[in-house]
Amino acid sequence: MNLSDSQTAGEMPRRISAMEAVLNHLRGAIERGEYAVGDKLPSEAELCRRLEVSRPVLREALRALQTMGLTVSRTGKGTFVISNGAVADPTFGDYVASDLLEVRRHVEIPVAGYAAVRRTTEDLDHLHHLLERMKQETDTTAWVAMDSLFHLAIAQAARNPVFRRVIEEIRDALARQSAFLNELGGRREQSNREHRAIVEALVDRSEHDAMEAMTHHLARVESTLTTIVRPQPGTPPSTEDEDHT
Repeated sequence: MNLSDSQTAGEMPRRISAMEAVLNHLRGAIERGEYAVGDKLPSEAELCRRLEVSRPVLREALRALQTMGLTVSRTGKGTFVISNGAVADPTFGDYVASDLLEVRRHVEIPVAGYAAVRRTTEDLDHLHHLLERMKQETDTTAWVAMDSLFHLAIAQAARNPVFRRVIEEIRDALARQSAFLNELGGRREQSNREHRAIVEALVDRSEHDAMEAMTHHLARVESTLTTIVRPQPGTPPSTEDEDHT
């Protein structure tokens, strides 16, 4: 099977990773009904053979399918299809995306404002160091780890330990969401620019600009997530919840 076949004609010419190509293929097969609700997907070994990819790449794609609410993994039994359409509100760790975004809007936007007023020279040095490392980083896992550190550093600069504790509580979910968006939404360079705008506002001690920059960043996170979980072009709408009475 040629994985390039899973790309849709007319798509934006963005290079996609092997994981994304596998995900697109499997997601399309599920949404077209080639794997029906209740079906078990072929074994990892069989899928690797068919799709000509490594097991780590396949497992990343299978995790993404589960995050999107299309499949469930049952230990010792395999991966089973539980829906023929991605959920609008995927789960990242212990939290669903909408809950994360709601909390982030109510916490991280004012935190950015406080950070602009209260930040120290040491805070700025740390943030600039993170920005430079993130700009140079090509490994998704390493970049995601620094993304979490960036948001913790903003909370630290706000000089309120409660804010930092909130970000620490959701840190794992944020990392999962960040990896999901960067693998499937090509968000890394855009995120780097958005992060830099936040730091520039902190440098200027502009509470307004810092809050605006964080607002824009979170809005872009939400819009990218919505684009990813939207039904693929050419996929018939799900009928499993329709009322036929």
